[in-house]
Amino acid sequence: MVSNAGLGMTTIGLIGSGNIGGTVARLAVAAGHQVVLSNSRGPETLAALVSELGPLARAGTSEEAAAAGDIVVVSIPLKAYPSVPVQPLAGKVVIDTNNYYSQRDGNIAELDDDSTTSSELLQRHLPGSHVVKAFNNINFVHLGDLARPAGSAERSALPVAGDDAGAKEQVSTFLDSLGYDTVDAGPLAQGRRYQPGAPAYGTPYSDPQAPAQETDPARGVMPPASPTPAAELRRALDAFGG
Repeated sequence: MVSNAGLGMTTIGLIGSGNIGGTVARLAVAAGHQVVLSNSRGPETLAALVSELGPLARAGTSEEAAAAGDIVVVSIPLKAYPSVPVQPLAGKVVIDTNNYYSQRDGNIAELDDDSTTSSELLQRHLPGSHVVKAFNNINFVHLGDLARPAGSAERSALPVAGDDAGAKEQVSTFLDSLGYDTVDAGPLAQGRRYQPGAPAYGTPYSDPQAPAQETDPARGVMPPASPTPAAELRRALDAFGG
């Protein structure tokens, strides 16, 4: 079992630094964590993001990010999960942000028939790691907008699922440092309760009654963020009928 001691300053490795990965990196740096960013195109393509994030950030290869991270966030298209380095992640907590979209990833039979989940595929690929599913059910814009200090009346919660209690506790501590409470959804297989199409996917964090707003050209048009406390998230998780 992974230790659930307080994190303090932690190095977060990011395998994938796009919308979700980049947002997690920004929140992590704001919380005082170091980040090591990587993507499929090479460290030099991350120069602008590293410059934006400042001295707590650096770029490397996926292997370097995996080796450096105390916690490692995998945020890449699901179809690329076999490229995630295995050996450097042995014994580590790995946060899986991935979702299955067949139009992007191609059809994967065991996901189509719901005999397993996308996070369980990553866990199978990383047998020596402790995979926890998180960050996959919230739009990256809302993820950046909804972070609040501990004790805030407008604090939102994110679900976590995993097979190791200590790993989930470590991820919950990390999420707390970023500005989020957590709801334990159960073992990794229960990640299906907040995958695409589930009631807890996306909808709880937006206000459908409010007019969509274009915050900037890169972020596009969407309903504004809506704080989602733990009790509301639990109701959405419990509404899953699969």
